[in-house]
Amino acid sequence: MKAMILAAGFGKRLQPLTDLIPKPMMPVLNRPLLTHTLDILRAAGIHEAVVNLHHLPQTVVDYFESSRQDDIRLNFLVEEKIMGTGGGIKAAQKFLDDGEPFVVINSDNLSDVSLNDAIQFHRQQKALLTLVVRRFGPDESYRRIEIDAKGRIVHFLDTEPPGQAALPLTRVMFTGIQIVDPVLFDFIPENTFCGTTEDIYPKLIEQGLNVSGYLHEGYWIDAGTRDAYLQTNFDALDGKLPSSQRDATQAESSVLIGKECRIAPDCEIGPHVVLGDGCIVESGVRISRSVCWDGVHLKKNCQIENCILTSNAEAAEGLQLQGQTVLPR
Repeated sequence: MKAMILAAGFGKRLQPLTDLIPKPMMPVLNRPLLTHTLDILRAAGIHEAVVNLHHLPQTVVDYFESSRQDDIRLNFLVEEKIMGTGGGIKAAQKFLDDGEPFVVINSDNLSDVSLNDAIQFHRQQKALLTLVVRRFGPDESYRRIEIDAKGRIVHFLDTEPPGQAALPLTRVMFTGIQIVDPVLFDFIPENTFCGTTEDIYPKLIEQGLNVSGYLHEGYWIDAGTRDAYLQTNFDALDGKLPSSQRDATQAESSVLIGKECRIAPDCEIGPHVVLGDGCIVESGVRISRSVCWDGVHLKKNCQIENCILTSNAEAAEGLQLQGQTVLPR
């Protein structure tokens, strides 16, 4: 089975961070977000994927060409203009269409979903399309999707299929993960900007085609905002991601320290702190619930909480920062 990773967006919700690097390269536990998505595919035995890119694409290509992913063959498709989810999938048809279902996954949504279980469900349902869905959290607000007792999507945004639903109905949200039959290509126009949830999927449901929803009951997060990006790192420190990789000696304090860091012995680091490679932490520093990218310099007696410090940023001596994003000068 093959996969497509959707990574062409500008990451506007993460600006100014994504003015520096594209969203797929945002570090989570000191490695790019996109590598965690690849871990989800690896766990399902998927070894071929196409990644669509647009914003700062060469940064992504250069990283993966130099780091090599020997167990996954990556193909990069650079969009000269944003094509939307549907347009991006259609542009990748030559790679994806081998007559078998394929996976489409957003690059900024991380989870512990079992793709193998979702794929098996898709085959059992004999579905044209299976969306991996989850229940709403207490403070979440997403547009209406409902699945019936047989796993069929019966309400999608404002669209309802013909026929009778099998009660009870469960209200859910789309996780950005889907298993797609190549027949879907017939419904997507060529060389045209096209959404899927807006332009394609409602039409499938209106026509009574088999669109199913696989209910994921485990961990999921959309890392596409500043606060969610921080929380993704904190969750990874707590071991909520299957791909979480950190030094076991740091497990109790939920701290990850990168390579070649210089840290004064009287610092207070943690809980929930990631320090990138080559960081300098001077005497008297206190830092908690923060992510520092490579080369950050925290000078004497500064206090940092709930902050993101990007590569080579500095915090001046005695500075107190809370809830800030710090860029290099």
